[in-house]
Amino acid sequence: MTCADSSSFIAFIKGDPGPDVLMVAQALASSQLVLAPVSLFELLSDPGLTPSLEKLVIGIPRLDISLGYWERAGRLRALLMKHKYRPKIADTLIAQSCLDHDVPLITRDQDFKPFQKLAGLRLL
Repeated sequence: MTCADSSSFIAFIKGDPGPDVLMVAQALASSQLVLAPVSLFELLSDPGLTPSLEKLVIGIPRLDISLGYWERAGRLRALLMKHKYRPKIADTLIAQSCLDHDVPLITRDQDFKPFQKLAGLRLL
């Protein structure tokens, strides 16, 4: 399994070039792509999302939120803030979903680097 952040999935939808877009395409083609619940929320929040793209997004499996998720996410964000980072709440929730399931994250968003450095998030 491989999780895609909304930044890379949007780039995939737009047909933008990049290694992350290729990884999204490969994971989708091999039925290995998953989304964090927050990424699904972000993607479905686009008012310009076409019905066919909405159907595609909804059809991608999601990572389950497990017991204690919110507590772990809060502690994760506190850890980054302790080290003088300013993590976005959505990024923290996505990172925690990936950490909980030991799933690497495809992203072009550099804001995930501190999660990799301090919490061991695997980035592709």
